[in-house]
Amino acid sequence: MSRISRLPSSLLRAAACTGVAALALTACGSGSESGSASTGSGSVKVGLITKTDTNPFFVKMKEGAEKAAKENGVELSTAAGKFDGDNAGQVTAIENMVAAGVKGILITPSDSKAIVPALEKAKAKGVLVIALDTPTDPESAVDALFATDNVKAGELIGEYAKAAMKGKSAKIATLDLAPGVSVGVQRHSGFLKGFGATDKDVVCAQDTGGDQAKGQTAMENCLQKSPDINVVYTINEPAALGAYTALKAKGREKDVLIVSVDGGCTGTQAVKDGKIAATSQQYPLKMAAEGVKAVVTYAKDGKKASGYTDTGVTLITDKAQDGVTSKDTAFGLENCWG
Repeated sequence: MSRISRLPSSLLRAAACTGVAALALTACGSGSESGSASTGSGSVKVGLITKTDTNPFFVKMKEGAEKAAKENGVELSTAAGKFDGDNAGQVTAIENMVAAGVKGILITPSDSKAIVPALEKAKAKGVLVIALDTPTDPESAVDALFATDNVKAGELIGEYAKAAMKGKSAKIATLDLAPGVSVGVQRHSGFLKGFGATDKDVVCAQDTGGDQAKGQTAMENCLQKSPDINVVYTINEPAALGAYTALKAKGREKDVLIVSVDGGCTGTQAVKDGKIAATSQQYPLKMAAEGVKAVVTYAKDGKKASGYTDTGVTLITDKAQDGVTSKDTAFGLENCWG
């Protein structure tokens, strides 16, 4: 989420902490653990920097990195943004991790463009840099990308929504992420492609930051603008649940199709409960685990990971449509995160 995922910056409370993770955005005093998970001799150090440490997607990503670090006997240092969009905090974390001697950095960039100079400096010092979930702009700013194919994720729910409408005229609202964030752009464009629509066919478009409360407000605004909306695309499941709340308040929850992306446990349960028609499930644990393994390989033999590795996406719904491949919520709940 998101991933969705194109935002402001903030100051870090670094004075109260020490070490690489001390400058992680949600550092000491917030109760979040953004320090080091050390295993083995610590001869190989890996850094993980996520957008936040509260979003369940990134919590699961951190779990995947910690497990892989333990299995491979390396030292993992983590940092996380104070909020989704804290580019300044991520830059500080990069600088401190490089100074601490990490062999590789795994990062979900909050700002795909603004983070580039800091990443290029890290690469110039021989650090392997891998983007997780969110590509940089340009993608060449990192050595490799381990992520969901967000265009495909959007296409899947677009194809599903088109099939579910069964030929009825669609009045589409899109509840997006924020301007300039690659994940949001890719999911949005993928949805339209899968549906066979263009932005001209969207009757209302609102940014939500992937937030549930903002999703509700955005849906309320869209209903005021176009009361006959019958298809809602959302950047992630929190935004989808916000949209559902707004629709329910208007008595429209039964006749508006909501589709989304992420596959978190709360979102997948919402699909099972009928609040969301379908979602595209992605796998953050796999992204992080594969990233750690790539750094270990680089440390051992100097071989750098390169290019894009697709970590998979699955359409989850209990109302399957002909011609659209999907799995039910039983599968989704077995493989969800959060």
